Amino acid sequence: MTQPDWRSRAGTLFTPEKRPATGSRGMVVTNHPLASAAGAEMLAEGGNAVDAGIAALFALTVVEPMMVGLLGGGMAHLRLPDGRHTVLDGLSTVPAAGRAEMFTPVSQDWPAALETVGRENAVGARSVAVPGNLLAWCEALRAHGTMPLADVMAPAIRLAARGFAATPYLADCVAEAAADLARDPAIAAVLLPGGSPIRAGQRLLIPGQAETLATIAREGPGALHGGALGGILAGDIARRGGLLTAADLRDARLVERAPVRGTYRGVEVVGPPPPASGGVHVIQMLNILEGFDLGALGYGTPATCHLIAEALKIAFADRAAATADPDYVAVPVDRLVSKAYAAERRARLDPGRAQAWGAGVAAGESPNTTHLTVADAEGRILCATHTINSLFGARFLVAELGLIPNNYMALFDPRPGHALSIAPGKRITTSQAPLIALRDGQPLVALGLPGGLRIFGSAMQALINLIDHGMTLQEAVEAPRLWTQGQALEVEAGLSAATQAGLRALGHEVAALPHVAGGLCAVGVRPDGLLEGAACWRADGTAIGLGGGLARAGVRFWPDAAGR
Repeated sequence: MTQPDWRSRAGTLFTPEKRPATGSRGMVVTNHPLASAAGAEMLAEGGNAVDAGIAALFALTVVEPMMVGLLGGGMAHLRLPDGRHTVLDGLSTVPAAGRAEMFTPVSQDWPAALETVGRENAVGARSVAVPGNLLAWCEALRAHGTMPLADVMAPAIRLAARGFAATPYLADCVAEAAADLARDPAIAAVLLPGGSPIRAGQRLLIPGQAETLATIAREGPGALHGGALGGILAGDIARRGGLLTAADLRDARLVERAPVRGTYRGVEVVGPPPPASGGVHVIQMLNILEGFDLGALGYGTPATCHLIAEALKIAFADRAAATADPDYVAVPVDRLVSKAYAAERRARLDPGRAQAWGAGVAAGESPNTTHLTVADAEGRILCATHTINSLFGARFLVAELGLIPNNYMALFDPRPGHALSIAPGKRITTSQAPLIALRDGQPLVALGLPGGLRIFGSAMQALINLIDHGMTLQEAVEAPRLWTQGQALEVEAGLSAATQAGLRALGHEVAALPHVAGGLCAVGVRPDGLLEGAACWRADGTAIGLGGGLARAGVRFWPDAAGR
């Protein structure tokens, strides 16, 4: 089976807003141009995809403060030149003092149960879980990079020291969270200058951030996890009534995991394992949909959209019942990703009617995350999704550090006795889905995106766009999406009125929205080996490719006296 020629068979259903980039020596795709530039700088200096990706993640800490930071968590999926895949799990964990009944849910019904009295699990110090991002980034660099930490962090430190111009996207995010941000004087001083949200084009500089980054560049992750920076963070959290301690930070551990694997129409799909739900449930849904000819049914038709919606509902029913931290819950991964189980679920799926689905196995999340995909000419790929969870995390600033903590406690079920219930040391369950697809053992595409619960369904739709509908990479990442977990069916406005009407006729409660999930970042490998990068309109995504190279060996310049 040959790789696609990347020419569209999708017709003129929609027109992408952005253009892809190409490169022969490397490709960096992140959700901010300055972060992509930081990664490209590492490639230009001779670094590899891991050097570039980690540089970009540190830069995103500065330029996307609403999405990601050193005090968050995430998953990094790496493919190495020899074909090995590994996943670095830097997800956040419950502090040692956390208890199953520490929050009071406003409802006993899922998913409303995720909301708690006083929003204590979502805003403020009690919402902060033990971060893992810094451990993951530094270990990825140590094990698979080539450049010193200080060199990789230099672009981020430079951005933090001089500030940068806020994009309209960042300004809109500040405006959306302004009511909560106003409650903390430190974060309000930088994001709500003069009492109003920062405007696009205004320079944003968070005091203390450059010094914190410089300390980490000198001392490594131990500065936060066991060192002086961790003591400052723990002291601030304690004064605010939170649970995170210096001991929690010191004892935090990175976990290296083997990925989960499945196939879809001859393409191998490789993704992160539990406690990430993305890899397992993308494979589960693709197994179900493999029994239908989506290409013949057509992109964006009621029939295709209906089947995707039903697969989503099945996956979310199983996710709620059985996907969690495997150290605390026996997750039935083999059954979830099996073709036989997909056939059982598919047999109940009615192509002519929407239905409610319960779990077929036994055993809540924010859309504000960031993702990057980086590849180099040697075949190395870093596909990483990292976050502080909600928009601006816990929505306060640790002023002495210039850092915003996560609010990952909001992802746990505040009701005792469930798969996602709170327990000391338990890792959060995430929908993150940094995916790498292979054809004949060689990389075809690597992609991922932010978007909370909407992540893995959107990542799956991008794969379907490429494999079933023959879209170009740019079309695949920008194509209108849909999402449901069993309630209303969210559809982007780009799906036609006729499709929306057809879905209502099939029994779906359709809710039209401006966008579903966030900015997808993808790198594809063309048949000639050229790397192609694409980012979508839903964020400030930017693809930068590196071409050219050094002079041919033996070339010299010998001017003589006559200038010849």
